Amino acid sequence: MTESLKGKTVVLGITGSIAAYKGAEVARRLMDLGADVHATLTRAGAEFITPLTLRTLTGNPVTTDMFADPQEWHVKHVGLAQRAAAVVVAPASANAIAALSLGLAHEFIYAVALATPAPLVVAPAMNDGMYGHRAVQEHLRRLRAGGARIVEPETGRLASGAVGQGRLAATEAITQAVVEVCGERDLSGVKLLVTAGPTREPLDAVRFLSNRSSGRMGYAVAEAAARRGAEVTLVSGPTALPAPPACEVVRVETAEEMRAEVLRRFPECEVLVAAAAVADYAPEERARGKLKKGTGSLRISLRPTPDILAECGKLRKKGQFLVGFAAETEDLLANARKKLAAKNLDMIVANDVSQPGTGFDSERNAGYLLFADARQVELPAMEKATFADHLLDAVVEGRRPRRARRG
Repeated sequence: MTESLKGKTVVLGITGSIAAYKGAEVARRLMDLGADVHATLTRAGAEFITPLTLRTLTGNPVTTDMFADPQEWHVKHVGLAQRAAAVVVAPASANAIAALSLGLAHEFIYAVALATPAPLVVAPAMNDGMYGHRAVQEHLRRLRAGGARIVEPETGRLASGAVGQGRLAATEAITQAVVEVCGERDLSGVKLLVTAGPTREPLDAVRFLSNRSSGRMGYAVAEAAARRGAEVTLVSGPTALPAPPACEVVRVETAEEMRAEVLRRFPECEVLVAAAAVADYAPEERARGKLKKGTGSLRISLRPTPDILAECGKLRKKGQFLVGFAAETEDLLANARKKLAAKNLDMIVANDVSQPGTGFDSERNAGYLLFADARQVELPAMEKATFADHLLDAVVEGRRPRRARRG
């Protein structure tokens, strides 16, 4: 994935937040990466930072008024919208997030965001109480569902003196998001099947066996792949996550249901990323009602569930690329390599889930990418969205003919 924005036009909107001064840092960093930055200020944003500052930094006119005489003979917001490789709103106030979510166009940057086909990157910054308000969170959900990339604010000391989540994300995090959404669509047209989340194996009408998987890793892979142009189908066990934009989502509950949906779609897919934590065992029998608590112990007989990935490994056709996950607590690399070979995979992601802060039910991941040709790549702890892109980089590289691969 490219780390350069050379030759790309980026429209930067700075709105009414005390963090507006950091917009100048974002503009400078985008320019360092080669972007042609066109900054705009909302009326509230112009109370915190002046157009002169941004004009001096970017070398381009700074728009603050929707109805000012155009310096170029076209409808300016349409012209910029057509040239933009990305539209970035940083910082985005609560008011800006609502306007973007509702499709309002009373400020120049909102009109550009409405008129452009380019990806939208939004970096919220506000008081923690405002950020956590249900209305703000609902608007963010709407933006995500529409394909916007949200760069979550950091937790720290805010302008009010309180400590909470609402501080503008680091400049590097914002610019990295821009690089990613502007990246090459190196999976364009590839049919990619992803599994995610846990399965639930019912004991009775109210209880089930499951595991701690949140589904975040699989969802991050699905979202990143769609952004890179893939035609993504996500088969998901029960999670609390919103559907990734531009993906077909198939909801399942049990291992048997996941198997049926995966095998139905597997013959047509070109890449399978099996990130789901499928239960290894299910109860032999399911009680019709609720099992009542007794005075003695309760014994439950378990049966193994189908090994979906191993089955796909046997059914695979030439040209299909299969990726699995090995969540281990001991002998990480040895156990992962056994699974890689036994399931006939091209690549496996080895995770030590006993390590705090990564793996199941966390926002970060770390591990190793192990390949069928004995190559091995270590990935340090990072956000799962970033981990997903590294994984997909490896998929793109692995699918190339051997003679065309780097080094």
